[in-house]
Amino acid sequence: MEREAMEYDVVIVGGGPAGLSAAIALKQRAPDCSVCLLEKGAEIGAHLLSGALLDPRALQELLPARWQQAPLGTEVSEDQLWLLQSDSRATRLPHWALPPSMNNQGCRIISLGTLCRWLAKEAESLGVEIYPGFAASELIIEAGVVKGVLTGDLGLDKAGKPKADHVPGMALLGRYTLLAEGARGHLGKQAIQQFELASPTQPQHYALGFKELWQVPAAQSRPGQVLHGSGWPLGVQAGKTRSHGGFYLYHLADNQVSVGLIVDLNYQNPWLSPFDEFQRLKQHPLLKQVLQGGERISYGARAITKGGWHSLPRMHFPGGLLLGCDAGTLDFSRIKGIHSAMKSGLLAAETLLPHLGKKEQGGRKLADYDQALASSWLGADLKQARNFGAALHSAGPWLGGAFNWLEQRLFKGRSPFQLLDKGEDYRALKAANRCQPIIYPKPDGVLSFDKLSSVYLANTNHDEDQPCHLRLQDARIPVEVNLPTWAEPAVRYCPAGVFELVTLAEQPHLQINSANCIHCKTCDIKDPSQNIIWTPPQGGSGPNYPNM
Repeated sequence: MEREAMEYDVVIVGGGPAGLSAAIALKQRAPDCSVCLLEKGAEIGAHLLSGALLDPRALQELLPARWQQAPLGTEVSEDQLWLLQSDSRATRLPHWALPPSMNNQGCRIISLGTLCRWLAKEAESLGVEIYPGFAASELIIEAGVVKGVLTGDLGLDKAGKPKADHVPGMALLGRYTLLAEGARGHLGKQAIQQFELASPTQPQHYALGFKELWQVPAAQSRPGQVLHGSGWPLGVQAGKTRSHGGFYLYHLADNQVSVGLIVDLNYQNPWLSPFDEFQRLKQHPLLKQVLQGGERISYGARAITKGGWHSLPRMHFPGGLLLGCDAGTLDFSRIKGIHSAMKSGLLAAETLLPHLGKKEQGGRKLADYDQALASSWLGADLKQARNFGAALHSAGPWLGGAFNWLEQRLFKGRSPFQLLDKGEDYRALKAANRCQPIIYPKPDGVLSFDKLSSVYLANTNHDEDQPCHLRLQDARIPVEVNLPTWAEPAVRYCPAGVFELVTLAEQPHLQINSANCIHCKTCDIKDPSQNIIWTPPQGGSGPNYPNM
């Protein structure tokens, strides 16, 4: 098939903080270079989801004279850290017991989508060409070098055949290609496999993060107050299986709060439903006292790349770089990734500048990018926090938290210890017959809700007559392997009701309701048979998070 082709100096995939920061920094320093940025969402910000706490450090570096004009939300006024001991008990930890990394003084509670829409205007004012609604479907690789990307076809039916409005995808060619797709980006995943970039130290690790935005009564609003915590409902469960994670509750302006639960995807019990654990969490008195009488106005969920320093892949490949959460630059000890993603974009721009001269052909291996990141404040922060997650996973919130306090506060992250989280997340699942089923209470429609009403608030939209973007490598595995071994966990780990067991001709069958998908990527990560492959649907499809 003949495809239209366009050539640029730099092609960027992903309109989040990493990609936009790289685009702005490139055009600031090299106004004559041509930069194209693709975003699979219907608009910039449509697929962006974060808690979201912003450390403005990287934003100040990117736009030193204009950073305060950005939509910076509410400044943090108070930090609280809690341990939930049961469904009714909670202990607040004193400030002296908090690791320094949990100090949020100077940070802002923001909407990441709103910030990135503002950054997109900055980028366009500098001459960056931004194309929302175009999903990059494949890497263009020639002679072992990435030459750009192909965008997905528009107007295909379920069988993959062209409809009357069919438009072939385009080839966007670049001297260099930057992958900034967020956690578990499908092109980033391809590049890691193709060029053998994965960390030799430990595999990458992920969590599933939930977020709801609530309008609460004025008397319950505390603008600037930030709560973090761990413990119930996660921890050691019946049958001695383990799950890890934590919650957050941030008070914004205008009587709004964002509340969420982060569930590490190395949990063991296949009967666990991360979505239902989140719904249970909101019934705890600590959170209930804030949410009761309020109205839930938005919902979303997204995978988080959280392996940290030990899991960082090699971030350069012939002709391109991995940025932000495509590589895993989130600082888990701070529960923050926006500033680190932005810094990775700044470093990418600095690395590329010497290679954008008129006589340069592109396609080089940019090994100095990894070196620049390691020697930057971002590298220093990630190295200092290298053991944070593994300590919590191996020793729990009390002992693991004590280790982190000692390492962060006394040793400043320079202890001789190296704790590792070994094994991929999907390998952690135990057989269903070795675990106790978890019975979740029915949603009350006041504080807790079902998946379908939640997906409605995610504003997800997919053309029903298009190829299913959730591909099974072997259609037999869900029923013949996953169901008898793990009770087919896809029906529980998916936060949007995409996967459903139905009976056809008196036989079980895994039905894929792809129109529900909110692009969280959990299925691609947690499927115990690694049989589900997430690919981008038609450009512009998916959730629309206007204010998340």
